Amino acid sequence: MTIYAHPADTITNCGGTLARHAAAGDEVVALILTHGGRMHANRYAEEWRKESPDEAIVSADLEAIAAHKKDELKRAAEIVGISRVITLDLDDHYAALQEAVVDQIAEQLAIERPDVVICDYPVNPVMAANMHTVATVSVLAALGRAGMFLRNLDGKSEFHVKQVFFTSLPVMAGDGLSLYGLRNDVYIDITDVVGKKVAAMDCFDSQGYSGLFARKLIEANNGESGRVAGVNFAEAFYRMNNETHTLLPVTEAARGDDVLTRHITYSTIDLRATYPI
Repeated sequence: MTIYAHPADTITNCGGTLARHAAAGDEVVALILTHGGRMHANRYAEEWRKESPDEAIVSADLEAIAAHKKDELKRAAEIVGISRVITLDLDDHYAALQEAVVDQIAEQLAIERPDVVICDYPVNPVMAANMHTVATVSVLAALGRAGMFLRNLDGKSEFHVKQVFFTSLPVMAGDGLSLYGLRNDVYIDITDVVGKKVAAMDCFDSQGYSGLFARKLIEANNGESGRVAGVNFAEAFYRMNNETHTLLPVTEAARGDDVLTRHITYSTIDLRATYPI
């Protein structure tokens, strides 16, 4: 289950990872907190700059703008294999921890009961102007609240998620000795499904995410994560909870990695040539 502030966030942050899980048979649910009508409203702002703007676009009200974004998300979700999209339709001005919102998120957690939750890394818990941070702080509060449900009192049982993965950690370092140990600690190879991520991002034309930007973001962000991971394209995550193993874990990717030649292997795909606009 992904829980993000805006309609496009699920795709830009972890669309490739979701595509891999969907292909493996996992159910993927996306919870979107706001309608996103005011966020990256390029389609409407740019139309106003034209000498003869399209009246149908510049006269669109909030309901029409939000509906357009929902349609973009619906098409993108189908491409990567998201089973269900849930929207709370909060206004984009939502910028602080609110009890009512925490309750709504906790309710959805209790209904869906996901093994894994994916959300943004909370850059700074006092950054009330950063909707991504506020969204994640709300998620963490909701996880605590869902853990205290009691069927006798609430009509639903307690729920405890198995793992939380944060995206957008503002660190690209690949080792644990940099920045006092703060680093992405899980990388998912999305090379085989990167075309789905490109196609899904191309759905968000109203935000100006389609075309050049989709390819630039994936080349720069997922390409750099791929370099660290030793693959062409990867999505990076940071685990909130510790994990327990019977033996010290070493991944198959680590066993098969050739440090001397992997720079050649992860440089083989020309994204713009393979997925032209």
